[in-house]
Amino acid sequence: MNQKNQTTFTPREIVSELDRYIIGQQQAKRAVAIALRNRWRRQQVPEDLRDEIAPKNIIMIGPTGVGKTEIARRLARLAQAPFIKVEASKYTEVGYVGRDVESMIRDLVEISVRMVREEHTRQVEAKAQQMAEERLLDLLLPPVRPAEAPAGFAGAEAQADVSPPSTTRENLRQLLREGQLDDREVELKLPDRGPFFPFMQVFSTSGVEELNMNLQDLMGNIMPKRSKNRRIRVKEALPLLVAEEARKLVDNEKVVKEALERAEQSGIVFIDEIDKIAGRESGHGPDVSRQGVQRDLLPVVEGCTVATKYGMVNTQHILFIAAGAFNVAKPSDLIPELQGRFPIRVELQPLNREDFLRILTEPQNALTRQYQALLHTENVRVEFDRSALERIAEIAAEINRRAENIGARRLHTVMEKLLEDVSFRAPEMGGQQVFFTAREVDERLGDIIKDQDLSRYIL
Repeated sequence: MNQKNQTTFTPREIVSELDRYIIGQQQAKRAVAIALRNRWRRQQVPEDLRDEIAPKNIIMIGPTGVGKTEIARRLARLAQAPFIKVEASKYTEVGYVGRDVESMIRDLVEISVRMVREEHTRQVEAKAQQMAEERLLDLLLPPVRPAEAPAGFAGAEAQADVSPPSTTRENLRQLLREGQLDDREVELKLPDRGPFFPFMQVFSTSGVEELNMNLQDLMGNIMPKRSKNRRIRVKEALPLLVAEEARKLVDNEKVVKEALERAEQSGIVFIDEIDKIAGRESGHGPDVSRQGVQRDLLPVVEGCTVATKYGMVNTQHILFIAAGAFNVAKPSDLIPELQGRFPIRVELQPLNREDFLRILTEPQNALTRQYQALLHTENVRVEFDRSALERIAEIAAEINRRAENIGARRLHTVMEKLLEDVSFRAPEMGGQQVFFTAREVDERLGDIIKDQDLSRYIL
């Protein structure tokens, strides 16, 4: 595998990076940091032993809204690896209507292909830009063919009209780069996809993925490619031409080969809500179907070969991270074979008032900063003093205790209700500053908090 695509972060650096966005949950951060570092370590092992080292899959156990999904999402960004988040409850046992478990690997490969193609496109972007510019100049100032030379001209005079003077072309190039030709129109031949393709898109999501995996591509190759001429502005034409030239320059076979290898060697599949399919065989009812999904999932996690439209993919070295609240079911309710394929288990702790206060202030993407940035677009400054933040954290923790505990997501609900009036009036408040203290927070939310029945529905 290409070493430059593997992260070289140490576990401590990975945890430090996760700390910038996720509060607490050190045990879970350490577990995923080790798992990610082991992927790099495996690439340094001699080849004869490398294939024998399987990833240590992880189950994260904890209530909703405590950071399970965010940890996996940030981990994928650090890893620069193909990553997909799926929900276990969306899959059905083979033979039933719905998505089969292997489709998560096909989706992962699609993401990998897109990722690699974007990387290769960036590498040829400068050349594609240059080629697109030349094509656009040809459209703006087409060369005159000898046959089109005006009657009565011959010899050197006719030859002079074959192409525009280089000075004129360079002047035009300068105007193009300065954006002075953006509103001029040119005629482009663009691909015209008929109504057949939308139909195929609907058909391909109907659950019979194995049958029609390549049908759209096959029909696309059989049917003649249609195109139509359209007049569009130079500003819109340039990116279209750049994209077209980049497609010509990128080696598609190389992209697919690298993408398949990357999906196999560094792909990460995050399976959320795995507790929803936990259940032992009862002989009837939904437990039968849930256990069927577990049985279908087992070979994929264990290591099998999945057919995709790009080729065969071996899942043996894909890292699987599962997560669930396990409020009703327990990890031990999964079938034993599947439990054995997730050797690392970490428990995430519920969030308290202190955690909420840190979430509001510490992360790089803190919720208060997000709202301040949104309202700043309307030239409205929003500030919170320490007492206001403490009160918001206290209210979120209190509502979670009274009603359903939805973790940090409760902060979104409280903040949205707190800023509802400001958000509505912001276009009319240009240049004003809104300052929140604990008193303002209580004035806006106090009545709702006192009415327990109302707070259950509103907050």
